[in-house]
Amino acid sequence: MFTEEDYNLINKEFEGLRLASLKRCADQEQYELVLKAFDFANEAHKGVRRRSGEPYILHPISVSKIVVQEIGLGCKSICAALLHDVVEDTDYTVEDIRRLFGDKIASLVDGLTKIKTALDNDSKNETKSIQAENFKRILLTLNDDVRIVLIKLADRLHNMRTIQFMPDYKRDKILSETMYIFIPLAYRLGLYSIKSEMENIWLQYREPDAYAEIEDKLDEVMKERSDSIEKFIEPINEALVAAHFKVRILKRLKTPYSIWKKMETKHIPFEQIYDIYAVRIIFEAKQGISEADQCSQIKNLITDKYYIKPDRTRDWITNHKSNGYEALHITIMGPGGNWIEVQIRSERMDAIAERGVAAHWLYKRGNDAKEESDREIDIWLKHVREILENPDANALQFLDDFHKELITSDIYVFTPKGESKSMIKGATALDFAYSIHSHIGNKAIAAKVNQKLQPLSYVLSSGDQIEIITSETGKPKRAWLDFLKTNKAKNMVMDALKDDTKNNIKEGMILLKNKLEEHKVSVQNRVLKKLLDYYKITSGKEELYNKIGMGIIDLSDIEKALKTNAERRNVQMWGVKLLSPIINLGKIDKKQDYELKENIDDGTISFVTAECCSPIPGDKVVGFIGDEGRVIIHKKSCPVATNIAAKEGDRIVSVKWSKHYMMSYLARISVNGIDRVGVINELTRVISLVLGVNMRKIFIETHDEIFEGYIDLYVHTTDDLDKLIKDLNRIKGVESVKRIDINANETK
Repeated sequence: MFTEEDYNLINKEFEGLRLASLKRCADQEQYELVLKAFDFANEAHKGVRRRSGEPYILHPISVSKIVVQEIGLGCKSICAALLHDVVEDTDYTVEDIRRLFGDKIASLVDGLTKIKTALDNDSKNETKSIQAENFKRILLTLNDDVRIVLIKLADRLHNMRTIQFMPDYKRDKILSETMYIFIPLAYRLGLYSIKSEMENIWLQYREPDAYAEIEDKLDEVMKERSDSIEKFIEPINEALVAAHFKVRILKRLKTPYSIWKKMETKHIPFEQIYDIYAVRIIFEAKQGISEADQCSQIKNLITDKYYIKPDRTRDWITNHKSNGYEALHITIMGPGGNWIEVQIRSERMDAIAERGVAAHWLYKRGNDAKEESDREIDIWLKHVREILENPDANALQFLDDFHKELITSDIYVFTPKGESKSMIKGATALDFAYSIHSHIGNKAIAAKVNQKLQPLSYVLSSGDQIEIITSETGKPKRAWLDFLKTNKAKNMVMDALKDDTKNNIKEGMILLKNKLEEHKVSVQNRVLKKLLDYYKITSGKEELYNKIGMGIIDLSDIEKALKTNAERRNVQMWGVKLLSPIINLGKIDKKQDYELKENIDDGTISFVTAECCSPIPGDKVVGFIGDEGRVIIHKKSCPVATNIAAKEGDRIVSVKWSKHYMMSYLARISVNGIDRVGVINELTRVISLVLGVNMRKIFIETHDEIFEGYIDLYVHTTDDLDKLIKDLNRIKGVESVKRIDINANETK
């Protein structure tokens, strides 16, 4: 039961939502509908608490606040957010919601209920990922009403804000889903603040030490540079006021996640990230002059005062991003020799940058002339629908295609008449042909790109002008699928080839059956698994039959394929390496911590380490139950682990390291510094003789009196590695030693 304190807390939290709703509701009737939705949800969740111990109704209230304050949606979305868990968690039905609140709110709640049901479904299936199938159903809601996805993003953001109350296995699943789907989705819908907050929470739990270290360094930067930033802003503000611009000038620090990501991808320390500080100038647009011209005027006023770094100018106004983002970014040399990024935006641009697609709708309603600002979002949603409309895509491939669509940048190309078209980065001339019309794509034989003849596989660049050459005798070829990038084009080719495919599959089944009978083997799932693995088929047995029927697979080596150990499929899927024999694990309770331990007596270990990230004892790790019942461990920040957990969250198992480790694990450190006689010898001496660590590989190169490279070595735990790094950093001339990904690009 709730206490008086609980009821006071509920009323206090709803008061904030009530005031925010007053501003977004069009009239008294809408406002009263919000009050009615709260009363209904409050009664439905009465007496129920979250894992944190707080009354459950605080969650729908918080989601509704995000919907109205951070995304900017209106009455129906606020009501749907308040009611989003009622159908799933109580005895009320969608029809009850429809009767009380109308069709639209009921439709939004129904879509949100289906998403929640899908995400919470941890059913196990041997042949395909239930979670991927569920995500497929979730993303189909984009075809119904994008507000469902916006409200779901608000729901996910609040779950991330309270993730500390979840058990480990659930937390890993939520974090992985968020990184793989919801963060890219927030980006493509233009919700930058939501995207950034979810990224930072992800980093805080996936790499807590790195997060804490970056936070501490950012605090130092704020203390050191705060005064110099103020001095940097002062003359800019004076110049803008003198030019009669009404502006707000904001300071912001780069987020911990964006800093960590740059450190990881570029293998550089914190000190080598120069755009930590940014200044944002938001101006009230003047009448009678375009916003783009006003941005240029402000840029000129700034560059009259400071030196600009020309290669760091980003014009997102002339070619705004696919999620509708518009701004002019320039990088300026500030006081103290620090580069500072300056972002120039109008108030309209700033609203769209903060609230994304919702702001597009608001501006469109207020001014019909703003319809053009919706164009890129509409184009992207069209891309998404092309993926959704492919009925033959299996769930895992679908999810990969959708993820690829989320993270892919766009380019801008032109028709012969000068009409601009947006294409995904990496698109070919044939993709362009199909974007015009299916008939043009099907009959295409070549292309002229910038007046020069090119093959259909030619990869387009921004600014290219393309003319497609067709022939009445031309027809789609299966080889086109190898280089096409857009799902629309692939689907059109597959549709054209569908009749051929059916015949090929039928022929392939007969050929395979006959070939297996020669070896006295029947067509069974176990046999098909071996063949799928051996021939590297990823999308199922129909692809195998099809390739056999086409003659791509001739089955001449089928005897070798049949002898292949099915273990290889597990290795391919999970990216693992087998360090030693694996003990028989038996049944694993996913809700209990599974201990990662060694048995020195018989040389067995209770887990498999993933080769993609090479975790060592002491790393923050997540476990997955593999196809053979083995626990495979990845670093929590490993992209492969994120991918697997997002698609197959039912395989996650909470793991913990044993206290004692005798086996050695491979790790890589990068080293650089001032070259001097004997420095490399001293490095290897400390590693081998002083610390007793075995080295597997050394790559060092010198240039301009600088040395840099990497060393692969065997350690027992992260504590051993940390001590080694600390000792190496004490060597004279050594500038930096740090652990890097074992699969990082090697210096050449």
